Amino acid sequence: MKMRLDHHRAISMLASKVGEPVDSVEQMVVWGNHSPSMYPDIRFASVAGREASKRIDEAWYRNEFIPKVGQRGAAVIKARGLSSAASAANAIIAHTRDWALGSSGRWVTMGVVSDGSYGIPEGLVFGMPCICEQGKWEVVKGLDIDPFSRQMMDRSLAELQEERRTVPWRIADYRLNMNT
Repeated sequence: MKMRLDHHRAISMLASKVGEPVDSVEQMVVWGNHSPSMYPDIRFASVAGREASKRIDEAWYRNEFIPKVGQRGAAVIKARGLSSAASAANAIIAHTRDWALGSSGRWVTMGVVSDGSYGIPEGLVFGMPCICEQGKWEVVKGLDIDPFSRQMMDRSLAELQEERRTVPWRIADYRLNMNT
């Protein structure tokens, strides 16, 4: 559900940049891990019916938007001295609502167990664009992955694979500490 928080942050930043309401942003995708390595991808997004990529410049997108979306949680904590619990709660509500009741054909980012789509190994949980209907989610298929996007997705993938490799050790450490 944290990927939905990142999805909301990406939509909010894009809408603010172009001076449009957040509900005018469609087909935003946030690929990867809930960490600074996530990749908010606007290549398929539209704002008020116009291609998002034509409403912003590439330098802002790569040098400001991508890193700021990835570091937004830390920035909120630093500025407020508090977590973004209200935003996280809102993301949980939106995620659960769309999953249970359907997303009405809208793309939503969900951390899902990969089926091998987009070169993400099967079984790894990865943020991907999904459409929800009748309590089920389905990954949006057939999107073109350009070289820059592949690089960004692979960066997040490498981080997740490293996290997966360290999990057994963390569980073992946790169990040892529980017994002392």
